[in-house]
Amino acid sequence: MLPLYLVKTDFATTLKHAGLSVTAVRLSVLDVLTHHPHSDASRLYELVQQQIPTVSIQAVYNNLHALVEAKIIRDIKPKGQLSRYETRMHDNHHHLVCRHCDSVVDADCKGVAPCLSPSYNHGFTIDEAEVIFWGTCPSCQLSTQNGDR
Repeated sequence: MLPLYLVKTDFATTLKHAGLSVTAVRLSVLDVLTHHPHSDASRLYELVQQQIPTVSIQAVYNNLHALVEAKIIRDIKPKGQLSRYETRMHDNHHHLVCRHCDSVVDADCKGVAPCLSPSYNHGFTIDEAEVIFWGTCPSCQLSTQNGDR
């Protein structure tokens, strides 16, 4: 059985349930993110523009903001990088970021949410931990071993 985030979603219904208008740009952004998770706004703009040639970069930014606010998409903010976006929501997963090529991949939580617990919770009821692991991806490791870097 496929995980929920991999099942094709009825984006129009999702938008309506969140109280958002169903627009061509929003549908395109969601479609593109389904096929290109962890893209930044510039990359999303390029891909949406292939579907809607008249779209503006500002329209893409505005829709990303609205979709994040409505909790339909997630923004990932690796330190020192542009925000990345994904449609995978409502599970406690983390991310791996390559220090060399900036690729980002999902890393499922090894245990139950939250995967990590602070030494003192200050009275908070914690339901999620956001973790970004940093390292070198297999492709960059191979390049380094071959003397390409």
